Amino acid sequence: MNITFEGKRILVTGAGQGIGRETALRLSKFGGTVIALSKTKANLDSLVKEDPKIQTVCADLQDWNKARAAVKSVLPIDLLVNNAGIAILDPFLSLKPEDFDQVFNVNLKSIINVSQVVAENMIQRKVAGSIVNLSSVASLVAVKDHAIYCSAKAALDMLTKVMALELGPHNIRVNTVNPTLVMTAMGKANWSDPAKAATLREKIPLDRFAEPQEVVDSICFLLSDKSAMTTGVGLTIDGGYTTH
Repeated sequence: MNITFEGKRILVTGAGQGIGRETALRLSKFGGTVIALSKTKANLDSLVKEDPKIQTVCADLQDWNKARAAVKSVLPIDLLVNNAGIAILDPFLSLKPEDFDQVFNVNLKSIINVSQVVAENMIQRKVAGSIVNLSSVASLVAVKDHAIYCSAKAALDMLTKVMALELGPHNIRVNTVNPTLVMTAMGKANWSDPAKAATLREKIPLDRFAEPQEVVDSICFLLSDKSAMTTGVGLTIDGGYTTH
C-alpha cells in the first residue's frame, strides 16, 4: 500500500519521544510537512537533529490558553495526531484528586483544545481532514492500578465518536488507535516488573507486546486517503488481547 502525505501539514502532539516521535519521523519520511509539539525543548532539538525537515513548537498542553495559542501559530494543519498522554498508576483506594486532574487534563482536555483549533481552521478553509487520537485497550478492559488512566481513555473513545459525528459533515474524519502495552520508554517503565508483565502478556494470543512502529503503521493508515470511509472507530492493536 503506497501512502504519501505530500502537500500535507501534519501536527503531532507529544512528539518528543515514544510513539509520537516515531510517528513524526514516519510522516516526514512519507513526504508530509510535520510540526512536532512537545513541552520538552531538548526532545524537540534531538528530533530535529534526526530529521531537520521537521518543524517544532514547544508548549505545555496542560495550559489551555498557551497551548491554544501555540497551535494557532502553526496553522494551517491538514492532519492531526493527538498523541500526548501520561499515566499515573495507583490502586483505586489510593487515588488522588491532583492525579485525576493531571491525567484528564493531558489525556482528554488537551485533545479537545487542540482539535477545536485545528478543526475550526479546516472548516474555515473548506478542506477535508483526518484526526487520529491515541487511545488504549485500557479503554476497553480494566487494568489493575489504572483506574484514572482507563477512565480517561474510555472517555477519549466516546469523545472521538462524538467528534466524528459532528465533524463528519465537514469531511473531517476522527478515529482512535487502541494499542496494548507498547514498548516505549513509558511502557517499559510502568511494566518493568517481569511478574507484572507476565500477567498481561499471557492474555495476548500473539504472546508479545506491541512495538512503536506497529502503532505508527495504523496511524498512517487512518490519516491517509486509504481509510477515506473510516471514521468514529477504534482500531485495536493488541495481538488479540480483547478477544477474551
